[in-house]
Amino acid sequence: MDSRAQKARVFAPIPPEVERVGKIVLDAAFRVHSALGPGLLESVYLTCHAYEIRESGLLVETQVAVPVTYKNLRMEGGLRLDMLVEKCVIVEVKAVEAMNPVYEAQLLTYLRLTGVRLGYLINFTVPHLKNGIKRMVV
Repeated sequence: MDSRAQKARVFAPIPPEVERVGKIVLDAAFRVHSALGPGLLESVYLTCHAYEIRESGLLVETQVAVPVTYKNLRMEGGLRLDMLVEKCVIVEVKAVEAMNPVYEAQLLTYLRLTGVRLGYLINFTVPHLKNGIKRMVV
């Protein structure tokens, strides 16, 4: 698809309920980052972030297996996404000094494979968390 065709694509807006879940996800991330700061392992941030979201009353699944199908070959658990919140928001947690474009590609792939439209890539290894958040919509 050329760049003009990509610009011409129109997406339906994200439903308000999904936006509400996304806001809770972000608020929870800010609470975790404010309490812990940067510099810890990804697994620590993932566990604490999931805890905060659950405390908000939402369903959170972690390390969710995503099957991959190639032609007639189905690979169960070929991929694992960090968090699936209320079955409508994917969260990929990072704790890295520099973001790599492959992380964005990874999240886009998860969104496309699952049919979930809203995702967040959150890097906790930044002084100000707002600089470590990438919102992605498909």
